[in-house]
Amino acid sequence: MSTLTCQKEAFRLPPDLHYLNCAYMGPLPRVSEEAGVRALRLKRVPTSIGPDDFFRESDEVRRLFAGLVGGDASRVAIHPAVSYGVATAARNLPLAPGQEIVVVAEQFPGNVYSWRRLAAERGGRVRTVERPDGTRVGAPWNEALLEAIGPATGIVALPTVHWTDGTVFDLEAVGERVRAVGAALLVDGTQSVGAVPFDVSRVRPDALVVAAYKWLLGPYALALTWLGPRFDDGVPLEETWIGRKGSEDFKGLVDYTDEYQPGATRYDVGERSNFALMPVAAASLRLVSSWDPARISAYVEALSRPLLDRALELGFGVEEDAFRSPHLFGIRMPEGLELDAVRAALERWNVSVSLRGSALRISPNVYNDEADVRALVEALEAVRA
Repeated sequence: MSTLTCQKEAFRLPPDLHYLNCAYMGPLPRVSEEAGVRALRLKRVPTSIGPDDFFRESDEVRRLFAGLVGGDASRVAIHPAVSYGVATAARNLPLAPGQEIVVVAEQFPGNVYSWRRLAAERGGRVRTVERPDGTRVGAPWNEALLEAIGPATGIVALPTVHWTDGTVFDLEAVGERVRAVGAALLVDGTQSVGAVPFDVSRVRPDALVVAAYKWLLGPYALALTWLGPRFDDGVPLEETWIGRKGSEDFKGLVDYTDEYQPGATRYDVGERSNFALMPVAAASLRLVSSWDPARISAYVEALSRPLLDRALELGFGVEEDAFRSPHLFGIRMPEGLELDAVRAALERWNVSVSLRGSALRISPNVYNDEADVRALVEALEAVRA
């Protein structure tokens, strides 16, 4: 595997902005921006959009996403948000009265609310695995998670890493435990897929949902959902014309049929062919694929090491390596340090990161370099001086 170098020139970020905040929103690459402009111009003259355009670009997006996660493109559905993919799964997964849906504490709400509704409607309950006390919580949190999955478990719904601080969940171990008790596993990969390797054949989730606007560097209002065999004969949230067999034949659309297109297409959102978003998503996915999540992960890990070492020296709390993702991690405030002082220092050095709970969430990507890390280190040194 060749070493990846900084890809700053692929973006239009201001040279004086130290953007270490991809977990908030990934910047749009130049090629994706240009693809979006070309796509918007198409609708100036509607005849420039033909029947094939309703299928070609979205099928390319499926293929590219499937390549990133090691899956079959026919199992990829196109959704407008993670919550849509989660709601699709909730509609189709069984839950008996008294069964539990296992989540972790402070999970992103898009992967919570559908499960609360499902539990209320079916007479089940949501079981939350709380965050342990302390700075290094990865090991005990994972242990508690595995212990929570048992005979009463019907569904487990988890992120790849925790969105507030990057705590890593051992999804291969979770998957084994889930299958052993006969439950279903849904994974929200929004904060990992595109930046670190993920393989559906290793984790074996029943569903994987990923928003495009973060680490896939794509547009907002788009999510991609890989759906396993449990969903082969399921019911979509909406009945779209394009999800039906033979929808490529526009002349025959009034010849109604109850048969769906093969694969996960039945679960697509209406107007999934979005002529403005699909070319942007495809351009970004091609770029991320060319960089390779394994190489991206190695790049940001090497870039971040001096920052983590210095943060420890300054008294900040850092998770142990085994449970800290290289691309998204939190550092905990030392006792007595005011967050307002941290915010002021970050503004002074023009550093963009996120404050999530008690953690300073840092999320570098391929456009970052040593100058960005140095600026953040200097801001942290200033508040500890």
